[in-house]
Amino acid sequence: MKNILIPTDFSDNSCNAIKYAISMFWDQECTFYLLNTYTPAIAGSRFMAATFEESMLTNSASKYSQKGLEDLVARVQKDFNNDRHHFETISSFSLLVDEVIESITAYDIELVIMGTTGATGMEEVFMGSNAVRVIKSVKDCPVLAIPQNFEFEKPTEIAFATDFNRFYTKSELRPLVELAGIFDATVRIVHVQYEIKTLSELQLFNLGMLRKYLGEVEHYVHTVSELNSVSKTLEVFSREMDIHLLAMLNYQHSYMEQLVREPVVKRVAFHTQIPLLVIPELGMTSHLRESSKKEKVVVPN
Repeated sequence: MKNILIPTDFSDNSCNAIKYAISMFWDQECTFYLLNTYTPAIAGSRFMAATFEESMLTNSASKYSQKGLEDLVARVQKDFNNDRHHFETISSFSLLVDEVIESITAYDIELVIMGTTGATGMEEVFMGSNAVRVIKSVKDCPVLAIPQNFEFEKPTEIAFATDFNRFYTKSELRPLVELAGIFDATVRIVHVQYEIKTLSELQLFNLGMLRKYLGEVEHYVHTVSELNSVSKTLEVFSREMDIHLLAMLNYQHSYMEQLVREPVVKRVAFHTQIPLLVIPELGMTSHLRESSKKEKVVVPN
């Protein structure tokens, strides 16, 4: 049984992520935890006791959140009738990132799936601020970001972008290996270089370990020259190779960190046009998940 967390604000964008998740794990036994957080605006000074009006605002937001989740589950179960899939809802007076982190621990979450926003007008948006904050903050669980309006396509071609400068652990690569196994996918290891040069001994060693961990998964190594930026290079590579999912490790100086820090002008073509799997840095040992108690409403369905 897989435990998958899907944050939702009931927008079309977040509902599309739910549809993608259900389609992606259609043949898998899963429990989907649908999470909605709310933080109603509180009038008055933060040093003053809550007024009756403020209490009413909080109660109203709570009821809206719970009702929205109940309606969403009913709609999903009607549209996607699958005995393998189970749904629970989490309604919490909390900030999104804080509740995602706590839910990962509390419900033994193996994967977070969330929708992303694209460009709005002349403004370039990289995945949306919520997705970026979750990716930056979550340290012990992979995050799969689904582009706005992206319809599920079986990921038979997966790109794994890396520079081979860091040792990989088996636990870090497990999400990549598992997805490749589920979909009988080919993994395209893509190495972006500013100028093409021979791999160092350290890089060769790390490449060898990566191939060892991939085991029987069909995989190929692609070394490509940087085109203006890492994001542009990966966008072109993904399009030309018909990649269905792009995966990256998130650690200091990684491609993922470079993408987030790149100037906006360099990200014109990169709006996570395909699903992006961000795998956190776990190191040589997996992080222990410590439960923290917090008031929330969990409604099994």
